Amino acid sequence: MKAIVITEPGGPEVLQLQEVEEPTVLANQVLVRVRATALNRADLLQRRGIYRPAGSQRGDIAGLEFAGEVESAGQLAQKWKPGDRVMGILAGQGYAEKASISEGMLLSIPDHLSFEEAASIPETFMTAYDAIFPQLELKLGESLLVHAIGSGVGIAALQLAKVAGCKVYGTSSSQDKLLQAKELGLDCGINYKEQDFEEVILSETSNRGVDAILDMVGAPYWDKNMSCLKRG
Repeated sequence: MKAIVITEPGGPEVLQLQEVEEPTVLANQVLVRVRATALNRADLLQRRGIYRPAGSQRGDIAGLEFAGEVESAGQLAQKWKPGDRVMGILAGQGYAEKASISEGMLLSIPDHLSFEEAASIPETFMTAYDAIFPQLELKLGESLLVHAIGSGVGIAALQLAKVAGCKVYGTSSSQDKLLQAKELGLDCGINYKEQDFEEVILSETSNRGVDAILDMVGAPYWDKNMSCLKRG
């Protein structure tokens, strides 16, 4: 199969289309023919040689999310059948014609979404969902502050929280991003270059503060730059 391979650390010019071996499919995995993938910050860092995928994933093929069609399944995988349209999140190697993945890491693609649209969903929405519900245990009627509301995970968290009936505050240095987030349901946008977000939050909540905070601003690696805070 063909894959986009990182030949050495560097800029986009180090990426080459090459023939590589097809991935091994374990008993609980499925093999997916990739129709579309997406670009994440970790992919850029991996190309530059300062990010290494987790586990046994080869380090010269990036790609953390994809959309495609199930081609085959391992003997213990029973949830999916050949031809199913699926999207999923990977530890790497999404920039290839085929990817193997545990069946539980896949989601069905809604009929109204294209492969390109579906490929943009897994990384941001699964990250946001895990942060605000399993970790923060955000509940109906509570309030959430999202730093970097204009980021991919920030926009995903905003939409998920609004579906759950929560009030969302968001910070950004861009007024344009705040206006776009407002169109997606943001209740209160704060330009932190012009306002003190703590003062705004306390004023808007009668000094109570918010129930939860999702902060994606910080360290340069994706697995270290997100913190979740919940009122005790």
